[in-house]
Amino acid sequence: MTDSSAVRSSRDDSRGDGPGGGRTNPITFLRQVVAELRKVVWPTQQQLVTYFIVVMVFVLFMIALVSLLDLGFGRLVFEVFAPDGA
Repeated sequence: MTDSSAVRSSRDDSRGDGPGGGRTNPITFLRQVVAELRKVVWPTQQQLVTYFIVVMVFVLFMIALVSLLDLGFGRLVFEVFAPDGA
């Protein structure tokens, strides 16, 4: 048998509620969020435009690929199950 208290205590230690194990109040949480957001390296406008174009090209490519596969498989199903063209 396993020692459930050892498992439970190790799980409680890794909850990430802070060094004391208690809850963080909302004001402290918001201050920490703002402090972390200040560390973020935000993209420049040129990078943002580039990323947007790359994502749009990829999405349009995937739409075309899925549409062609859907059309092809649809025609294949009609050929298999309705060979007389009905």
